[in-house]
Amino acid sequence: MANRSYLYSADSMPNEAEIPQRIRCISEHNWDVPLAHKLMVGRGTTVVPSMIWNPPIGIAADYVGGAALLRDLLRVVGKGLEDDVEFAGCVARTTVHLEKQQAEYFVLESGEIVSMSDDDPAASVRRLVAGDIPDAVAQAEAAIAGRNDDWLASVRADWQKHFASFYSDALYFSFPG
Repeated sequence: MANRSYLYSADSMPNEAEIPQRIRCISEHNWDVPLAHKLMVGRGTTVVPSMIWNPPIGIAADYVGGAALLRDLLRVVGKGLEDDVEFAGCVARTTVHLEKQQAEYFVLESGEIVSMSDDDPAASVRRLVAGDIPDAVAQAEAAIAGRNDDWLASVRADWQKHFASFYSDALYFSFPG
């Protein structure tokens, strides 16, 4: 079984008292927190209690802002992949799914990924929130503005790694209702 990062949407953030009442499945990705997940939780990012595990290792963020950032980057990446039918299909499926599952917040569950190392999972999530996620957002914003061509070329060359996650209404960890 692969370790995965899981991305959900919800109308409220998880808190110490309860998880959100309606949780929608967005995406899961094997063996990594992909660029797409980092960008989707890149606006208004905060650490929250996990909906799956005990430590405070959930990451919540603004849905509309994160989805817009991803769509903007996909548009720029696509300018170099106009003839790639597989990329176009990936973008279309992702866009439709994000529109269908829209809520107030994205909630990223990276517990399986951060637990693969000997590091403290909570410290690993804090590093994601303080470093990896803002770095990915800054790189993407620069690429969208036309100031990060080398990074954009590397993302374009390996777009499957960054964007071809499993998008579905049901993930390995799904919630009732």
